Amino acid sequence: MNFCVNDFTIYFEKYGDKKDNLLILPGWGDTRLTFRYLIDVLKDKYTIYILDYPGFGNSPFPNRDLELFDYSDLIYNFIISNNIKNPTILAHSFGGRIVIDLFTRFNLDIKNLILIDIAGIKPKKSILKKIKEKSYKLLKKIGRVLPKKIRNKYLEKLIYIFGSSDYSKLNPNIRKTFINIVNFDQKEDIKNINKDTLIIWGEFDKDVPLKDGYFINKNIKDSGLVVIPNSGHFPHLDKAYYVNSIILEYLKRSQ
Repeated sequence: MNFCVNDFTIYFEKYGDKKDNLLILPGWGDTRLTFRYLIDVLKDKYTIYILDYPGFGNSPFPNRDLELFDYSDLIYNFIISNNIKNPTILAHSFGGRIVIDLFTRFNLDIKNLILIDIAGIKPKKSILKKIKEKSYKLLKKIGRVLPKKIRNKYLEKLIYIFGSSDYSKLNPNIRKTFINIVNFDQKEDIKNINKDTLIIWGEFDKDVPLKDGYFINKNIKDSGLVVIPNSGHFPHLDKAYYVNSIILEYLKRSQ
């Protein structure tokens, strides 16, 4: 199914027809397919909504650069327009950024939260990172004076060498949006979350370190943190059965 608002057309899927609603917000670059195992477990107990963000899966990207606010506005409109009352929201990685902004900017009525290795805290730059950024900017300036015939290949090569794996894989028309999002620090806004929250974190997450999980746990009053041993940024895939069991138990207790 498609949901349209402003210049967005996003694809979403709905499972089940129960009274309790569950909205799943995937991570950056992920789609509805990432959570198929969890959906199979919960679809007989909840009405589940899951979507593809603009530019991923079956959702086209609009003809402009986006900010984080565009995504949270989109999700807010999606909830209101589809009359998703008092949902539990489950968010992974980038989906957590949207959740933080929803609590900061909207008076959203939800039941509770499940946060899995969420992003939102801008890491401090190491000396090596600062050197890499300066080197990239210098080499990029050199690229601008190269003949047009080889300029684009040269600039793409720089992105491959200096960019993160997430950035390098992106379609060029989404890269500015990616930069807008990752440079936005929501550290202080986390304190705006005021709902009962289950936090799940992979022990060896290299994308969003476990120390962020501890910080979020400390700054959300009604929250509990479960660390998943021997897993990375995707504990719901690395340890699917274990994580699904934790989520099921949490949802059962919160009914």
